Amino acid sequence: VQLVESGGGLVQAGGSLRLSCAASESTYSQYAMGWFRQAPGKQRELVAPITTGGNTNYVDSVKGRVNISRDNAENTMFLQMNSLKPTDTALYYCNTHRGSLNRWGVLGTWGQGTQVTVSS
Repeated sequence: VQLVESGGGLVQAGGSLRLSCAASESTYSQYAMGWFRQAPGKQRELVAPITTGGNTNYVDSVKGRVNISRDNAENTMFLQMNSLKPTDTALYYCNTHRGSLNRWGVLGTWGQGTQVTVSS
């Protein structure tokens, strides 16, 4: 499954962005998915996973500010990000998700990602 991220941009602290992830195949709906991010000089981290049935989880740093959702009929996934902070600045990726918040893996290849930059 090929995945294409979009929706990133430059926003001021406190602003909002909605990221989108478009999958190339309908088999996308069979996979647990997740949003990931990588800030400069840091390791890639899982931000929020979502199961095939729509159950969600979030890392503590975004809890209460971010909402992950998916539309299996449209082969898309979203990440609504509110109250953005400069520490949210990173390249955001979507991919399949396996495992937990802290120990995770992916099945697909990484796409180009979408850049989120939050100014103070």
